[in-house]
Amino acid sequence: MAVPLGRGGVRTGLVLGCAKEDADALPAGVTAREIIWPLEREPLLPRTHLELIRHMALRQCVSAGQIFACVLPVGLRVARARLRSLAGGKARILSLKDLAAMAAAGEERRAELRALGEAWLQGEADFLLPSEDAAASERCVLLADPPWSVRPSATRQIALLDFLLDHGSLSRRELLRSLGQHSAPALAALVRQGLVELRRQEDAPPEGEPADTLLPPARPAEFVLSAAQQEALDACLRELDAGKPCAHLLFGVTGSGKTAVYMELARACLQRGRSALLLAPEVALACKLRRDVMNALPEAPLYFFHGYQSPPARERMFRELARQDRPCLVVGTRSALFLPIPRLGAVILDEEHDASFKQDEGLPYQAKEVAWFRARQSGGLLALGSATPDLKTFHAAREAKISLSILPERVGGGRLPEVRLVDIRALADNDAFLAPESLAALKNVVARGEQAVVLLNRRGYAPLMYCLDCGRAVRCPHCDIGLTYHKGRERLVCHYCGHTMPFPSPCPNCKGLHYHPMGQGTERVEECLAGVLPPGGRVLRLDRDTTRRPGSMEAILESFARREAQVLVGTQMLSKGHHFPDVTLAVIADGDLGLNLPDYRAAERTFQLLVQSAGRAGRGDKPGEVIIQTRDTRHYCWRFVQHGDYEGFYAHEIALRERHRYPPFINLALLRITWAADWEEGKARLARIAALLREKSRNGGVAVLGPVPAPLPLLRGRRRFHCLLKAHDWQAIRALYALVGPLASPPHLRVSLDIDPVNML
Repeated sequence: MAVPLGRGGVRTGLVLGCAKEDADALPAGVTAREIIWPLEREPLLPRTHLELIRHMALRQCVSAGQIFACVLPVGLRVARARLRSLAGGKARILSLKDLAAMAAAGEERRAELRALGEAWLQGEADFLLPSEDAAASERCVLLADPPWSVRPSATRQIALLDFLLDHGSLSRRELLRSLGQHSAPALAALVRQGLVELRRQEDAPPEGEPADTLLPPARPAEFVLSAAQQEALDACLRELDAGKPCAHLLFGVTGSGKTAVYMELARACLQRGRSALLLAPEVALACKLRRDVMNALPEAPLYFFHGYQSPPARERMFRELARQDRPCLVVGTRSALFLPIPRLGAVILDEEHDASFKQDEGLPYQAKEVAWFRARQSGGLLALGSATPDLKTFHAAREAKISLSILPERVGGGRLPEVRLVDIRALADNDAFLAPESLAALKNVVARGEQAVVLLNRRGYAPLMYCLDCGRAVRCPHCDIGLTYHKGRERLVCHYCGHTMPFPSPCPNCKGLHYHPMGQGTERVEECLAGVLPPGGRVLRLDRDTTRRPGSMEAILESFARREAQVLVGTQMLSKGHHFPDVTLAVIADGDLGLNLPDYRAAERTFQLLVQSAGRAGRGDKPGEVIIQTRDTRHYCWRFVQHGDYEGFYAHEIALRERHRYPPFINLALLRITWAADWEEGKARLARIAALLREKSRNGGVAVLGPVPAPLPLLRGRRRFHCLLKAHDWQAIRALYALVGPLASPPHLRVSLDIDPVNML
């Protein structure tokens, strides 16, 4: 509904239900106002969707409106639609404000409004979506990666290119609104130079979707599941047909064929007249999953949805699914959970352990919990797949709370790669990133005509830029974190708030110009390897910096799959899901990165990352090898990684969790308290919150740890403090938060509750 708000304002309102008959009287001091116009002829959201939103609101201790503001496509949240009437053979276009003015005018204008209403009901008038506005639907697409052939003095052109690199393709209107209309000549110049292209929305391929030429060959029709795969599929089908909600863990080593089971489960859903939702933690994996579906089920009605698609594309898909009455397949990332999918039969989460299934920004929610709620609503199946399951998921399977299938071997009889540790404490050169034996193994693989992947979970050229004049690293003024040098962009960048400064430029501390890059990022590793590999050895890089442009991620992966490069360097987006049969070596350049973070999941995440990374090697006929570089060869994690022993690691780690009272043996929540760095009342208000927490937790059954400064104490110009809440009862935690929440005073002081946090930084 378009509803009036304030003086002349128009907002989108959602009708969640009707008032009870005995509740006609309005509260004292409240005046009812007429709605301006219904924006939909029929309800867009099914009743089950409203139940999901109410459930999330209760769980997260927020209003239903806050949930809708985060999960609905932007076009459904803003009142920018325009009414186009063809009544009487005369075309008219009116904004919602025009309609509001007519409603507030005299009887003659109100009669005109009623006539428009009749025309709308009879189909002679309809709403134009924001995407049907030429300026809004014309997309600005970046065509080249940095460095760009632009004069250093063309600051507006450089700013525009940087903005597109950071934010992806945008509508021309949105771009100029963000940078100012004075950037229009710079945009025109970049279009003439071929660095930016203007595309009509209907002509542009959906962001993140590969072109048809990038699709791999279809899987042979005679493909037959192995005995273990068939057993796992049969177990899932029995639960799917049971008529009651079930959760099933598919635990299989890397390369064991979990995706083939997903495809057959999706096929079975369609045969039973039910839809299936397949989720991946990242867009790259979602693209691969989409291609797998297209090859295995080419005739199936398929939808592809993720957060990097343009707002108009997401809105169109949402509306189309809301009208869909046939079963279909939907592939996407976690945001696809909120699509109105008809007759949902199965929700499948690939790589269910991945932290990306938890949203931290804005509205915190765990995709696995939302997926389970949707499966419960439809009496369907939640299938969770991983080679390294979340410890809580595996614990639930061990406790018989969910069912379990195991795929213990790789498809085709392939062996898991041999894993060996390399101690890099003796590396004398700070610029060296590979030990001699690691570099020798890499060269040998390239010389044999095979392929290798190198994992370093740190993008950019150098993590720190050290000033030789004052002896200090250049830091972000908003986050107090070292700026990362990106050589291609000739910029120092903060990976948390996005602050940038040109490089070279005078040191902010001493105005000196003598710098030394410290440490290595993927950009520097790519450059170094290109200079030491045997002749003909080509290096590609896969990280957030090289995959910002639409289609670039797929192009890199397909180029490597076609053996156009021998080495692929990447961050953790390279570590899982990808299948390259010719890769026989995986090198983890810094296995310790993340192992000692202040997070009770640090060892679990490191184990998962390294086992998944190791799984990229030896997936074809040739045996594989994995080299993990570390400065602490005695850490207990390594012996389990070397043998791919998930169950051994689980037994060791779950004992530590039980001893120290961490999930799954306790409910854990993180209270985040932040305030503007220049707000003088921040410390006093924090003291009040701390006192209230100590007082009310004594008899509430909640253990309170903190508040203490967060590991990243200053971020985006805000002071940050954390407080851990432990309890056996979630309601006790929510009750305590209900007492603390009113002490917030936005925008100065913000207090938020993260149920079962994943990001502890």
